[in-house]
Amino acid sequence: MATSALATLSATAAAAGVKRVLLSRPSSSLSFASRRLASALPLRAGLLRNAPTRAASATASPAAAAIAVGDRLPDATLSYFESPDGELQTVTVRELTAGKKVVLFAVPGAFTPTCTQKHLPGFVAKAGELRAKGVDAVACVSVNDAFVMRAWKESLGVGDEVLLLSDGNGELTRAMGVELDLSDKPVGLGVRSRRYALLAEDGVVKVLNLEEGGSFTNSSAEDMLKAL
Repeated sequence: MATSALATLSATAAAAGVKRVLLSRPSSSLSFASRRLASALPLRAGLLRNAPTRAASATASPAAAAIAVGDRLPDATLSYFESPDGELQTVTVRELTAGKKVVLFAVPGAFTPTCTQKHLPGFVAKAGELRAKGVDAVACVSVNDAFVMRAWKESLGVGDEVLLLSDGNGELTRAMGVELDLSDKPVGLGVRSRRYALLAEDGVVKVLNLEEGGSFTNSSAEDMLKAL
């Protein structure tokens, strides 16, 4: 019996030793994983510190200088609807201005209060007087799509006094250096155009009334008439 009991005790001790070995292995594995995580943290931190700098340098680009008197208007393709049920038309700035005197004015957005109540109606009302002073065409441009511009034209009953042109992708606005970033405003306008009115003769700017942002102080039809 003593021999049997001794064998039993030995087997129990051996089993306990195995359990201790098995239980000790996860801690070793966990310790190894912790070491790997700790060694990776400085690398990840370095990547996070450098990422914003790389992203900023990759996307940063110099803004174009704002257009000035004496500059030639950059060429761009603009779109419009000639009539409510007509087909979409396009015109380039070069086609619009070549060999002509053209008044081009821009608004930050169709249907916005100042543009709808004052700026566009003023040029509609004074279009005849502008033509009497030698202006061949009067056009309004906005960073809105052509369908919005058509709806705006219809809502105000604008005829052929003023041509409403869509610079939907902001191509002309960027090329002229007159972007107006309204992304921080709650109405969701994004990047639009500063308000301005200019006279171009054969594509060259002769008169420029460029506002600060969307202000309306010197770009009215009356201001343009005084400059002619």
